[in-house]
Amino acid sequence: MPKAFPEEFRRDVVAVARKGESTIVQIAKDFGISPAALHRWLKIADVQDGVVPGVTKEESTELREAKKRIRLLEQEAEVMRRAVAYLFRDVNPKMMYPLVLELAAPQAPVRVPVAVTCRVLGFSRQAFYQWCANPLSDRDWEEAHLVNAALDIHAEEPTFGYRLIHDELVHEQGLVASETRVGRLCSENRILSVIHRRRGTGKKAGPAVHDDHVQRDFTATAANKLWLTDITEHHTSEGKLYLCAVKDVYSNRIVGYSIDSRMKASLAVNALQAAITQRAPQGTLIHSDRGSQFRSKKYVRLISSAGLQGSMGRVGACADNAAMESFFSLLQKNVLNQKRWETREELRLAIVVWIEKTYHRRRRQRRLGKLTPIEFETINKTTQSVTEISAQTVN
Repeated sequence: MPKAFPEEFRRDVVAVARKGESTIVQIAKDFGISPAALHRWLKIADVQDGVVPGVTKEESTELREAKKRIRLLEQEAEVMRRAVAYLFRDVNPKMMYPLVLELAAPQAPVRVPVAVTCRVLGFSRQAFYQWCANPLSDRDWEEAHLVNAALDIHAEEPTFGYRLIHDELVHEQGLVASETRVGRLCSENRILSVIHRRRGTGKKAGPAVHDDHVQRDFTATAANKLWLTDITEHHTSEGKLYLCAVKDVYSNRIVGYSIDSRMKASLAVNALQAAITQRAPQGTLIHSDRGSQFRSKKYVRLISSAGLQGSMGRVGACADNAAMESFFSLLQKNVLNQKRWETREELRLAIVVWIEKTYHRRRRQRRLGKLTPIEFETINKTTQSVTEISAQTVN
């Protein structure tokens, strides 16, 4: 039976797809769904929103011409995006020549002709081709390639320091380089992690409705044994936006979340319900602080009806839910404090994309053996299945 996705999750995925920043296949992969499902959700959303496709012949011709101009603009933008770190420093043009080759390679995400790159960066094709005949040393070439790869990673994930960049280079791109070497290159080229201050949520504690069954022991031997949940907030020009997330301690995966403009009990209820729908847990321990949302009748009733066990930390003891606070700290640095957010919807989509694409599928965690939460769960689930089959065979 196909897995049911919460309506809130579907709306967020459709909103991301409509922005047109990635292909349907890539978006489906980022959010862990099939392209067919995403196509179906888009069709349903188009009907619901009254979107009617179709263009005239003249409009089609204009569209083709516009696409040509857009393609050239995309190529120029890709050159500037990849070269921005060099342009901020007075570097020898030869240091950018490897970038010209990478952009012109058939496997490049946005393939850019040599002529376009040279024109945008302001040096001649003749000088570039002369360099091709007498290039840099093997070590210079290798380090230039590492720097370019590190710049790409840092451009997409500005909060990554050299250790996470090294993990991405080695495990994701298959490059060979020591952590020390990557650290030196990042330092020389000012590829540094951005750091921002944290903000509190101003929550008021109340009487507990559950005992503290965790006692700061944030460990689990299997999935769905211990979940943590909490709420964070951030300002936009339209007002505050609130996020309630549920994290599985075993893999650090966010198994459910809800985002709203008001911090009501329904925010916590919807986040927990999303987690229950996705994971169908049995006897899971769900730990929170003593916020009013987690003490509400609806929330307590949901815990009981789903067969879960509630747990609450002590008053004024932030360490009693420290593992959840660590996730919000990452979110703060990676998303919330990156810019001034104009609308709630803009911030909402940024949060959803970071959780589903970056945190779940790209950010490797040392506690998980330098695996992402999705990789960690997949590998351990496969290992568990093989063990069970072997045990059945022996019996």
